[in-house]
Amino acid sequence: MTIKKNTGRLILLLYLLLSMLCTISIARATDHYEIVTHPGVSEKTITRSALRAIFGMRLHEWPDGTAIRIFVMPDDTPLHATFAKEALNVFPYQLRAAWDRLVFSGTGQAPNTVSSPQEMLAKVASTPGAIGYLTKSRMDGSVNVLHIK
Repeated sequence: MTIKKNTGRLILLLYLLLSMLCTISIARATDHYEIVTHPGVSEKTITRSALRAIFGMRLHEWPDGTAIRIFVMPDDTPLHATFAKEALNVFPYQLRAAWDRLVFSGTGQAPNTVSSPQEMLAKVASTPGAIGYLTKSRMDGSVNVLHIK
């Protein structure tokens, strides 16, 4: 009798887990991120290597000489992980290690961390030379979209 109960519970648990995974996959597919910049940034496209140099804190100025100000979400947020893996081809812990090396060696600083998508939108929209990333559903036209070429 207990074997049937345990088997039934196991099947229910597996069904719930599969349902959750399908829901997460659908949500991620429909709400993709965009790389966004301050409206004053004239760039509309960027190479992946330049984007990696920016977020790796190695490229400090836009082509017109404006200082680049980088905004990121906390390391443990799904949006940050997706952006790091898809746009930069690195894991979030690799970015953090590079930023920590700069800070601890005194040769640079880490990017500015924002706590929410709303704060990301506000900071990028109001900071000259800013760059960050947002889900498409969070964008309101106050920032420019930067495409990877």
